[in-house]
Amino acid sequence: MYVCSGFARTACFALLGAVSLCSTEARALDLLGSDFQLHGFLSLGLVNTTDNNFFGHSDDRISKDFSEVGVNASWRLTPELQLAAEVLWRRAGDTDDGARLDYGLLDWTAWAREQGRAGLRMGRIKTSYGLYNKTRDVPFTRPSIILPQSIYFDRTRNLTVSADGAEIYAEAYGEAGSLSASFAYGLPETGTDATKVPLVGLNRPGSMESSMAPDLQVIYEGSGGKYRLAFTTLRVDLSYKPGFADRLQAGKLRLVPLIFSGQYNAENWSLTGEYAMRRSTIKEFGPFFYNGKQDGQSYYLQGTYRLSPQWEALLRYDAYYADKNDRDGQAFAAATGVPGFTRFARDWTLGMRFDVTPQFMLRAEMHQIDGAGFLASQDNPNPQALRRYWNNFMLQASFRF
Repeated sequence: MYVCSGFARTACFALLGAVSLCSTEARALDLLGSDFQLHGFLSLGLVNTTDNNFFGHSDDRISKDFSEVGVNASWRLTPELQLAAEVLWRRAGDTDDGARLDYGLLDWTAWAREQGRAGLRMGRIKTSYGLYNKTRDVPFTRPSIILPQSIYFDRTRNLTVSADGAEIYAEAYGEAGSLSASFAYGLPETGTDATKVPLVGLNRPGSMESSMAPDLQVIYEGSGGKYRLAFTTLRVDLSYKPGFADRLQAGKLRLVPLIFSGQYNAENWSLTGEYAMRRSTIKEFGPFFYNGKQDGQSYYLQGTYRLSPQWEALLRYDAYYADKNDRDGQAFAAATGVPGFTRFARDWTLGMRFDVTPQFMLRAEMHQIDGAGFLASQDNPNPQALRRYWNNFMLQASFRF
């Protein structure tokens, strides 16, 4: 849910004002006693690409249109009840520009013992999606400037970042490790162009609506978090209502991803991989749209190595195919006239992180990419002008309190 740009500016000033009151140590602001905590972050990025545009006009120039400001708070009302919320202002080229309530929920721990706990969250809840989605908005919790785009699409981010509804969760602890499970049922955000455009294209006068979406995730952690295994699945049912003089008919989309995740954490290095199968069903949009069923495939393998307490290096291979039965996109190109390489992307990523202080972080990242499947049409309105092979260079500075 977006609010006006004036509020976005107010949020930025509020965050900067709060930062000026912080000590140099990273700690919560105890405004209402130890049960109330306030945190925030500010991130600024620069993007340059050799071809195509990513997060703004970056083709052979430097885009400054990638920034994030967030303020989050939690209040422990009783040992069983907690309120938590975050306001986020984010700009990512023409795909995202505004402030929203990222999450706002009541967390009730109905049962808690040494063996585990169980409870219920209600309100605007973060969507369980792979290993990183629930914390993807905080730069310090991401392994890189941008998450692997094959799993965590920034061009469709608003559809999967949070939902209005409820989530049941349970956790069990034992000598063999911990097992957690959650099931959510909520309404994803569909009321903005940031959600509509990636699904039906630019300049569509109609509106997109969603049914309540189920979301299931199971995570196992062993040896104190040394091993992590996870499975996630959700289903999103969308319907499109045509507008005046619309070329599209009243169509329906169903998105059903299955995500398998694994991670190994050693003392100085970490290895992470995720694999997704995505069934997409698109129908009833009429002759001017690409209808049918598609079985997408995505995966990445990522390694990080801590060179010193302040320096960390990252290497990742990331692959995305919109349709595993048409991996090169030739059938799609023949049917639509759009280049086939817009249906896949293969990305080699090399990154470096430098923690100047516990509160201040610098990052640099280089991507060598084959394909345009990650790109947003808001930043690249003419698909015929896209280039298959391109590089992406990114810098980011982040501060938190």
